[in-house]
Amino acid sequence: MGVDWSVAAGTLDVSSALEHLDLLAEPVAAAVRELDDERVGVTEIDPELADTAAFCEQYGSPLELSANCVVVAGKRAGEVRYAGCVVLATTRADVNGVVKRRLDVRKASFAPMDDAVRLSGMEYGGVTPFGLPADWPILVDPEVAKAPAVVVGSGLRRSKIITPGEILAQLPGTELVEGLGR
Repeated sequence: MGVDWSVAAGTLDVSSALEHLDLLAEPVAAAVRELDDERVGVTEIDPELADTAAFCEQYGSPLELSANCVVVAGKRAGEVRYAGCVVLATTRADVNGVVKRRLDVRKASFAPMDDAVRLSGMEYGGVTPFGLPADWPILVDPEVAKAPAVVVGSGLRRSKIITPGEILAQLPGTELVEGLGR
């Protein structure tokens, strides 16, 4: 039940994340351990190249096989509601349309960096759907789920996870949302 990580990894060497949990933020490592799937890979990178465009350019990873996970927040009746949104790097999350309706809030926006980092336990620029708080929905664009392998954050800027998109669709709390990526 192997996976060809090379399609998304470009020039990077990828190995099983289960064997390199030290390359993952703690909540991400816990989620990967619980998932116990050898198809989740990890690779170390230069943390200065964690941002998607720089990463893809340096390591030869196709932009269409990179996914961004952003934390979105909205308020309803004084309650802040959060979600993780995963879209291909060639698109942008429809925050004020699709996400706003799903969260049932008047206005949705990217969560402030300090809140996203504190609440997720991940570094800014390394946020990933693996290990997000259990009470947050994880909204995934169906195009991400179809990818044979996709690059996402590891919770740290110094590494990336590479995994089949279908695994992201199977994470607890995940919902495939048509039109999420525009």
